Amino acid sequence: MDLNNIPEKYRNNPNVTFVNPDHYTADIDESARHILDLINQRVGGAGESLHDILKYVFDETRNLFHCNRLGLAFLTDDSQRVTAYASVAEYEPLRLKAGYTEDIQNSSLEYILKSGKTRIIHDLKTYIDQYPETRSSKILLHEGVRSSMTCPLHVDDRIVGLFFRSSFEPHSYKPEHVHFQLAIAERLSQAIEKAYRIEQLRDAMKNYGEMLGFISHEIKSPIGATIMECKLMLDNYLGDINPKVRDRLQRIVTRSEHLLGMVRDYLDISRMEGGELKARFTEGVNIQDTIVNPMIDVLQTTADEKGMTVNLNVPSDALTVRCDPDLLKIAVTNFLSNAIKYGRENTPIDINLQKHLDGFRLTVRNEGPGFPKSEIPNLFRKFSRLQTKELLKQKGTGLGLYTVWRIAKLHRGNISADSEEGSWAEFTLTIPGSEME
Repeated sequence: MDLNNIPEKYRNNPNVTFVNPDHYTADIDESARHILDLINQRVGGAGESLHDILKYVFDETRNLFHCNRLGLAFLTDDSQRVTAYASVAEYEPLRLKAGYTEDIQNSSLEYILKSGKTRIIHDLKTYIDQYPETRSSKILLHEGVRSSMTCPLHVDDRIVGLFFRSSFEPHSYKPEHVHFQLAIAERLSQAIEKAYRIEQLRDAMKNYGEMLGFISHEIKSPIGATIMECKLMLDNYLGDINPKVRDRLQRIVTRSEHLLGMVRDYLDISRMEGGELKARFTEGVNIQDTIVNPMIDVLQTTADEKGMTVNLNVPSDALTVRCDPDLLKIAVTNFLSNAIKYGRENTPIDINLQKHLDGFRLTVRNEGPGFPKSEIPNLFRKFSRLQTKELLKQKGTGLGLYTVWRIAKLHRGNISADSEEGSWAEFTLTIPGSEME
């Protein structure tokens, strides 16, 4: 073992060996080469996850030399931490599971990543006595692990993580085992790269969603308070105001309500990206009384300001359905607010509610610029806005209809649209009711 650059606390420690593969070579026998070829074929195949491939590697290599556990971990947080990604073992339960994270600063893992060497711990119990600060080693010892071999994982000549092989027996690994471990890691690189990119994307989306939710939540209350204060003044609760000030206040309300709508959209998308938008079903919800009428009341003032009338056509018998009323309120509000927003002044908005199978079908129609039928496939995509001159005059996030689509899918329902450009637009939400799983 080359002692140059090894952290002082690990030097001259016979219990820890760092192997430089460039300075130590060993032949791989025929049976091991055959297994490596099989791993190549498995990695090159389509449709298998990295976890499936790791399980295959575990099953095929565990008898070549001691192995009770295999694990993969990726670097996270600008390479300041390492996070377990997948583990396979011959025993249960695993205490060090996917998602476990540990700082690497001043650890032997940090030296592996800096040097590219492979670390062998010959006796984990002795190692913990020597370095009691190591949390992950204590967890592995609790699982029964007594020795381990850890090598770096490379993607595009960069170290992106670590590959662990562990045994219940102390002194299971020797330097001659390192080349085989590295050969496996090299053949896993294709699958590792895919998983690593997905993990990076997942982390980015998680961080994005958390930031979006935090910012949206923090600005929602101040905007709401601003609208309330302005409306108090507009209603003369704080005294008479002159027409010029009234006009300015009304502009503040209009712009603030637009911002508040954007905040609600971003909060909804944050919940969806974080997996928090889940349906909580209630039996026997009266669709008209619980969902449609209250949402019309909420938006009636906005419709009145444009001289629009809201016409509601409902069945004679009460329509009750199994659904999540809170989510459906979001969907109906979006349909109705869009109808008002994009409809022409002094025109009707027609809402038609009818029974459909054991559920219902709700259609909202307005008179306005409409949209070309060729644009319908783009309506329900995230951040999508129709590229027509008339519609682009109105501000929006492109999230509302995507949110309705997600809500429909949570109910195993559908959303559809139709239009005659320059004349009308119609949106339909279909919820199957008791057919939902």
